[in-house]
Amino acid sequence: MTYKRRISALAAAAVGALALSACGGGASTAGSDGGSKSLTLGSVVEASAWDPAQAHVGHYIPMYEAAYDTLILRSPDGQLEPMLATDWSWSKDKKLFTLNLRDDVTFSDGATFDGEAVKANFEHFKKDNGPQASTMQNVESVEVVDADTVAYHLSAPDPALPIYLSNAAGFMGSPQALESQAIDSVPVGSGPYVMDESATIAGSQYTFKKREGYWNPELQKFDTVTFKVMPDTTARLNALVSGQIDAALLDPKSEAQASGAGLVLTKQQVDWQGMFLFDRAGDQVKALGDVKVRQAINHAIDRKSILDAVLLGQGTVTSQIFGESTSAFDESLENYYDYDPAKAKELLAEAGYADGFTLKMPSATGFDPVIYSSITQQLGAIGITVKQENLEGNEFRNRVLSGDYPASYYGIFQGEPWIAIGHHVGKDAAFNPQGYTDATSQKLIDRVQQGGKDGDDAAKELNRYVTEQAWFVPFFRVDQMFFNSKDITVQQQIQQAVPSLYNYAPAA
Repeated sequence: MTYKRRISALAAAAVGALALSACGGGASTAGSDGGSKSLTLGSVVEASAWDPAQAHVGHYIPMYEAAYDTLILRSPDGQLEPMLATDWSWSKDKKLFTLNLRDDVTFSDGATFDGEAVKANFEHFKKDNGPQASTMQNVESVEVVDADTVAYHLSAPDPALPIYLSNAAGFMGSPQALESQAIDSVPVGSGPYVMDESATIAGSQYTFKKREGYWNPELQKFDTVTFKVMPDTTARLNALVSGQIDAALLDPKSEAQASGAGLVLTKQQVDWQGMFLFDRAGDQVKALGDVKVRQAINHAIDRKSILDAVLLGQGTVTSQIFGESTSAFDESLENYYDYDPAKAKELLAEAGYADGFTLKMPSATGFDPVIYSSITQQLGAIGITVKQENLEGNEFRNRVLSGDYPASYYGIFQGEPWIAIGHHVGKDAAFNPQGYTDATSQKLIDRVQQGGKDGDDAAKELNRYVTEQAWFVPFFRVDQMFFNSKDITVQQQIQQAVPSLYNYAPAA
């Protein structure tokens, strides 16, 4: 199965996620003998294929973690720790990444995990062209140094490679199963659980049972793990309150009922929502090529009023695209663009657009209509006429990424700087469909790519530069409203929509 065959389904899921839908959490119940423990998770998505090459990130991660170990483990606070790889190192030129592997691991079909297995997974991952295939674009090959050592050869430095190997690109499947169509339906990995086919209903629920002989029993905190596919927020709320599941990511409108039921709330901010000004060269809309016009748009938006209206204030108003957990974050940029329509009009006049202009933008059913009406009204107040084109979920994402629109509202994950650059800042980023760049940003990006302290400093400088140049119009960082019952404990996972499977445990 290839990514191209799955793009429509993934696009629909992405748009739904932008509307603050998310996957649920877990339930832990003791059996009648007091010994058996089960975990039931509600999920806004399902794994359309269990082949590890088709694994995605965010909401999908916990599902794949049941069956597949990763080479590197990313702890809840973002630290990288050993998993299938015991340690790793970079060459001086950052083009060789060497990992030492465990020698006591087998896959669920009995095959041995070793260097050849890592090489086979890498080649399959690139060949199968899954949704995360681009994360390996800088890796030319994997060399098997010996049975317990592999070396990733890169064409260019990639400071995010260790993180990629802690999620989709790091999932290890049995080489004997990778080329079989059967792995699309039943995963075959080295992970803590194996699918219980008798208790699995495709499209509805996926049940896993503890794998005997697993190398790290400390991760097997439950005897069974079930993922219930529940894309509807109300359905997750009802299931959570009734005890069918004991953790779920809800939304601000669900808070009163969930809190009233005695559930535990934790929050974290993973995404930012706002406008992307794709046409920074002014090829489609000449006005957008002027930085003063882009700055005017930023000053025209009343971020706080939109946050209150759409998310009941559950979030943080911001003017920057990088999150607090990243090295690029700059507290001084949080309120860089205050709400000032008069200043916005003044900037438009200075740029030669005192009479305004027309801006075409797409809209999608996945977003609250208040967002679009607010954008239309607030930009209209300074003379910019927004022409909305309503699109269905699948078409919305595809046409945005195709560069059909000069600007669009969207919600985007806040990852580490190099990941964000590859996603929506850099010249070849998917969410930079016009391929816009300039000499200043490229020099900073080149420094970020080298990593280290100078890379962190450059990321902060890049953040300030794109903010001052108004490449984007961030509105706010969104509070993820995660509720769980008192029967379990849950740790949130940094920069991830939902907790990793390893972050759940029975309450003491």
